[in-house]
Amino acid sequence: MDRGLNMHRSAHDRIDRLQHTLRRKRIDALLVTQPHNRRYLSGYTVPDHGIQESSGVLLIPATGRPYLLTDSRFTLQAEAEAPSFQVDRYDKGLLKLLEKLAAALDLRTLAFESDYMLHATYLRLVSMAEKRSLTLKAESGLIESMRAIKSDSELHRLRASTRLNEKVFQSVFNTIEPGMTEREIALALDLTMREMGAESPSFDTIVAFGTNAARPHAVPTDRELQAGDLVLVDMGLVYQGYCSDMTRTFVVGKPDQTFLDRHRLVRRAMLAGIEAIRAGVTGVAVDRAARQVLRDGGYAAFFGHGLGHGVGMAVHEAPRLSPRYRKQLQANMVVTVEPGIYLADWGGIRLENMVIVGEQGCEVLNQDTTFLDL
Repeated sequence: MDRGLNMHRSAHDRIDRLQHTLRRKRIDALLVTQPHNRRYLSGYTVPDHGIQESSGVLLIPATGRPYLLTDSRFTLQAEAEAPSFQVDRYDKGLLKLLEKLAAALDLRTLAFESDYMLHATYLRLVSMAEKRSLTLKAESGLIESMRAIKSDSELHRLRASTRLNEKVFQSVFNTIEPGMTEREIALALDLTMREMGAESPSFDTIVAFGTNAARPHAVPTDRELQAGDLVLVDMGLVYQGYCSDMTRTFVVGKPDQTFLDRHRLVRRAMLAGIEAIRAGVTGVAVDRAARQVLRDGGYAAFFGHGLGHGVGMAVHEAPRLSPRYRKQLQANMVVTVEPGIYLADWGGIRLENMVIVGEQGCEVLNQDTTFLDL
């Protein structure tokens, strides 16, 4: 099937499902402002430059054709990428156009994404609603819950994104040598991603040497690589709209026994988490399975973050694998499994793969086992 046609059919199906939910909740329309949700529903790919600089919003009525509202900079692209949407341009501001459409559609209840709206924007929306006798309803997670369970076409793109991420890692790894800085390696990874066809990194690439790797979200510095240093690389990219996320930790030169013992422990924790994943299991249970391995090894106190997170159009989305996520995993969710240990006076080790949740187990997306079996 033609890729563009397939995307448009997916968008149409998603709109149908969302509109059914709106009717069930007795909501006349939903205002969609979150950029990933906007792309998921419409296929419109223009990114935002921040929550204050939107490239457009969606207005999804409970019945009928949905709207994509944007300005003159993006109208042509919106019409090309979202043919099933009525594209309207707001020359006098978004709120003026929303007021006009609320009257034309005879809206009585308008829902908005409470997780992604500035307070100042909300106050202007309230003012417009009062003029129209329009009831506003804060909603959260309507579209995110749909995004959490991936379609076959989404899984195909996530597999492709993961494969490309691994190719980028291998390409740059082969160039790493003492004297290079964390920043140089991170920039090389970002550049290679784009050269190989990625849209962008899916998050700020992490490269950390030695004690810097004790910071789970380390920012690359000008620290130079020395022979014998441990190196933590956490990287991901966006390919065809979908993210990948992978972490590898290795030593430049011959690793000592301390590194090998700790690396193997983290590896066993990752495998325990992967083996626990299947539909019906809670995020708490999966996290516990991996964390128990670290506890038995004496390192539970040095693993402070959750075991993993969902990945899709965003690199961090539902569900979660953590001590607090008590919801059950469902088939075709995609999650990371990324245990780690972090010691301030030594460094850190994190290993991360992505998996697809299945009914009886899971499929590991990562095929490259370099630096996993030490």
